[in-house]
Amino acid sequence: MNLSIRLEADNDTTVLYLAGEVDAYTAPKLREELLPLTELGKNVKVDLTDVHYIDSTGLGIFIGALKATHIHKGNLVLTGMSDRIKRLFTITGLNEVITIEEGEASR
Repeated sequence: MNLSIRLEADNDTTVLYLAGEVDAYTAPKLREELLPLTELGKNVKVDLTDVHYIDSTGLGIFIGALKATHIHKGNLVLTGMSDRIKRLFTITGLNEVITIEEGEASR
């Protein structure tokens, strides 16, 4: 399965809308889009409403993005998680270090 990424930005926040799966095959595409935004010290929101699967490679991308936002004084928020994806973040403890909002980003 593929991963599609759509960006929307306003003055304060850039929202990445993801659709598909985040795995070892698609993670490089996410890294190329997400990490440069976090390295600019921006507020970045990632909408996972249409993501059905994330593997450890995908989790690693979000950890890297979180580290970059801390270094560059930005902010990373994940939103729109299904119960299955939310459980993955809970099991790994990432829900305690990454800001997770309920619902989906406004489109």
